[in-house]
Amino acid sequence: MNIVSTVNLDCKLDLKAIALQARNAEYNPKRFAAVIMRIREPKTTALIFASGKMVCTGAKSEQQSKLAARKYARIIQKLGFPAKFKDFKIQNIVASCDVKFPIRLEGLAYSHGAFSSYEPELFPGLIYRMRQPKIVLLIFVSGKIVLTGAKVREETYTAFENIYPVLTEFRKVQQ
Repeated sequence: MNIVSTVNLDCKLDLKAIALQARNAEYNPKRFAAVIMRIREPKTTALIFASGKMVCTGAKSEQQSKLAARKYARIIQKLGFPAKFKDFKIQNIVASCDVKFPIRLEGLAYSHGAFSSYEPELFPGLIYRMRQPKIVLLIFVSGKIVLTGAKVREETYTAFENIYPVLTEFRKVQQ
């Protein structure tokens, strides 16, 4: 699992000042208009914007994501900014798994054409856009699956339960 969340610190930030004072921060305005900050526990990365908006990535659970975001907000407060903690929201949950058998992607793409795009010259995985729950799955020949787009973790479980019988149907038989 990888959780992406956002929060509004609700104050304008001087990114250069933050980068100079915080030892776990990097800022290269020519490359990207945000301070990149990392903490070890929970092991996460934050993108901190001058507007006071922040994106937190890398947490393994929703609780960890919120805790990490609070820690970043605290760091910003300690640097002298009147940071608050407004509108915390989980934006995306990315999960991955391995069904431990190879999959015939051509067959799957053909029989589920409405939901699938498979162009192996462009990308080795089949992109499956599930409607209910609204999840995007990347399905690889190897049996590895990446599920993205969830707002709550149950959606990833439901999407996997929905796709698993389809995957077994297109299981590659080893010669």
